[in-house]
Amino acid sequence: MKNRHDIYGTVTAQLVAAIEAGAGDWRMPWHHSGTPVMRPTSVAGRRYSGINRLVLWATADARGYISGTWATFQQWRSSGAQVRKGETGTHVILWKKVERQDGATSAPAGDGGGEGRARFFARSFVVFNRDQVDGADAGTIKEVPPITTVITDALSFLEGVGIPVEYGLHDAYYRPDIDKVFMPERTAFDSDLELVSTLAHEIGHGTGHVSRLGRETLRDYHKDRATRGREELVAELTSAMIMADLGLACIPRPDHAAYLSSWLATLRHDPKAIFTAAAQAQAAADWIHAARQAAEPLPLAA
Repeated sequence: MKNRHDIYGTVTAQLVAAIEAGAGDWRMPWHHSGTPVMRPTSVAGRRYSGINRLVLWATADARGYISGTWATFQQWRSSGAQVRKGETGTHVILWKKVERQDGATSAPAGDGGGEGRARFFARSFVVFNRDQVDGADAGTIKEVPPITTVITDALSFLEGVGIPVEYGLHDAYYRPDIDKVFMPERTAFDSDLELVSTLAHEIGHGTGHVSRLGRETLRDYHKDRATRGREELVAELTSAMIMADLGLACIPRPDHAAYLSSWLATLRHDPKAIFTAAAQAQAAADWIHAARQAAEPLPLAA
């Protein structure tokens, strides 16, 4: 088992390397083709989320995997498959909540909180992609399908979460003071995928409104460049998650090159930063799905 500091450092170093590798064409580890590899699941069909989703995206991209299914050595063995000799696994993280003997919970180490707050520990374990094993029975693997969608349905999905959207002669941005997303017209984009991913990004900002998730990086967006960079990273990851859930590709945005040095500096300075950003992005994506489901349930693909 790796200790928590090693986990933070190992995962962050992997993602920093992936960001640096794609910096020349603004391609980040979370840009993807929308294929099942970007909806990572366990062999039993459990969705990976937060930082694990980001780590598995980066690994699949670096190694050229086309499957979205992952499992431990023992899980593959139990399903009748065998990890090939010489294959290297990928570390993912399981958060464990520790209860005190008196029934109360304590705060996370270094948090400074008192009694009554949960204490969580990060435990690392190793998983292997389906492309690394032999004998995997397709009938036992439960791939999570994307939501059935095309571009128009994707736009409808995002426009239906309850955050107002106005199209016109605007740059793309979200105004928290009036809780509204402003978007250019369709003709301003090079592709419809860029239109959808940009809208998902701006809706991602909107999830941080005080009436929703109350994200501090949105509240303090204009205080300094570092805070803006962290909020932009959350919105960027949210967009990537939503695009993957819709089965659509998430493509690089050159306008975010301005934040690249800020992201790298933040990650190098604070190994926990990407964990926080991934968790906030997952919370934002979950909020979007819940809001859309509440407005009008959409069936998943069969």
